[in-house]
Amino acid sequence: MAEAPFAPQLERLQQLVDQSNRIVFFGGAGVSTESGIPDFRSQDGLYRQQWQYPPEEIVSHSFFTARTEAFYDFYRAKMLCLEAKPNAAHLALARLEAAGKLRSVVTQNIDGLHQAAGSRRVWELHGSVLRNYCMDCGKGYSAEYIKGSQGVPRCGCGGIIKPDVVLYQEGLEDRVIRGAVEDIAGADLLIIGGTSLGVYPAAGLIDYYRGDELVLINRSPTPRDRQATLLLPAAIGEVLGQLKIN
Repeated sequence: MAEAPFAPQLERLQQLVDQSNRIVFFGGAGVSTESGIPDFRSQDGLYRQQWQYPPEEIVSHSFFTARTEAFYDFYRAKMLCLEAKPNAAHLALARLEAAGKLRSVVTQNIDGLHQAAGSRRVWELHGSVLRNYCMDCGKGYSAEYIKGSQGVPRCGCGGIIKPDVVLYQEGLEDRVIRGAVEDIAGADLLIIGGTSLGVYPAAGLIDYYRGDELVLINRSPTPRDRQATLLLPAAIGEVLGQLKIN
């Protein structure tokens, strides 16, 4: 449960949710840390861990192309968390959508936990580990196949299999960007949670929001804190898990 000092903010959040019918949630890695999936930039995040190569370099297109086997060593060990389950934040957002309150989830995460919780309209800005394809013939493969493979996973045609995730140096998918922008622009409430808002172009999408109320829920400060009309420096699951959803 969130600490007592947040009681007024929680009450205000409940009021905003109750009076809104086109809510959009914009989230990042902090949404999934409560499910046991490590983030990238926190004190214990992946970018602070020691590997033969810097993790930020490993998850780049050029590294994937030049050192594919080393990429997959890191990817299997640190980015394929297939045992993770949805937490209170994922479940609350799915209930909000089912209740007709939430228009969509816009996520920077690649773990598929929003869909596992029941969310149907999810814009995955950075793709998903659950989708993988042969770079030659396009055949699809599951995350379980990648997890159980050795070295560089290959298709039956001999082509290299690549995760459908957006690596550094790769562009975001136009269809996803258009959908996310349209929903954010048409939202009557934008809730941002579990993100440092430091990754672009994803973080820039919130500039399309035209509503009066902006809710920001994050353990640590972000560059957009001053823009928020409601700020909760707390874990996203602890906050959303307390919403009363009819």
